[in-house]
Amino acid sequence: ARIQSPGGPIRSPGPDTEVFKGDILRIVSESEHKAGIVAFFGKEALGVDLQIQHSPIHSETVLVTDPKVNGLKISDLHLSHYDGLNITRLFRAGMELFPYRSIHLQLGDRLRVVGPERAIMRFTARVGNQSHKLDHPNIISIFVGIALGILAGVLPIAIPGIPVPVKLGLAGGPLIVAILLGRYGPNLRLATYTTNSASLMLRELGIAFFLASVGLAAGDGFLQAFVSGEGFAYMALGLCITMLPLLIVGYVARRFFSLNYLSIVGMMAGTTTDPPALAYAATLSEKNSSAVAYSTVYPLAMFLRILTGQALLLIFWAEL
Repeated sequence: ARIQSPGGPIRSPGPDTEVFKGDILRIVSESEHKAGIVAFFGKEALGVDLQIQHSPIHSETVLVTDPKVNGLKISDLHLSHYDGLNITRLFRAGMELFPYRSIHLQLGDRLRVVGPERAIMRFTARVGNQSHKLDHPNIISIFVGIALGILAGVLPIAIPGIPVPVKLGLAGGPLIVAILLGRYGPNLRLATYTTNSASLMLRELGIAFFLASVGLAAGDGFLQAFVSGEGFAYMALGLCITMLPLLIVGYVARRFFSLNYLSIVGMMAGTTTDPPALAYAATLSEKNSSAVAYSTVYPLAMFLRILTGQALLLIFWAEL
């Protein structure tokens, strides 16, 4: 997001900037678009880096903390009013996003801005950049999301052809609501930002309660399963049923789709609807790529589990 004419200073381009033959451009884009951009403009200027050369153009990272900016699109900021200032990166929840014009800003977003120093100062005052305002978690959003998630989980969903209504459960309901709030919350100007410490505390409490409920439900017949001699057979069958599909999926994802390790771990945790596996994946890196992969496949896997169970019951009932 910088331009230099032959013999001229380095500038930050705006929507009205004209490009002439001989100009050198620094363009920020996704890697797969590089070849098309180079072919469109001419050729790559090797050995020239407008970022490290001395110029009046500065680059800073600012933090979105003003509630009035929460939910606004980048186009609503009218960057043309800031003397050629551009946003080149958007960092959210450990991920690096490309800041297109229609993306909604959220509290806690970090923006990499490039432009004249005075324009950056004006823009910083516009978005806030006061980290102490993010020290307090948004308790209302958290509990509203939990309440709506529980309500969505216990509501029966009637599907034609299945005699018993389907329920998302206490795991699926909050997840679906959280995904919807993450997608449409900024449109409603809802502040969904949660401090990192509060998020980690909720995750650990959720995992602890989940494991405790599973243990309390299975503990009654656990010892009897081993005493009767069937426990080790069940463990062996469970190991085969669990490991073989995961190994196949992991190999295919890495070999043919070139997914990274964190995404593969999150995807496999989602396909097995296994929150403890997701908790382990979260300890491998500060980035949330595993959580994104988990939330992408978890709803489909959960629906397939419910529908498959219902379909098997109908098949067995028809045979009887």
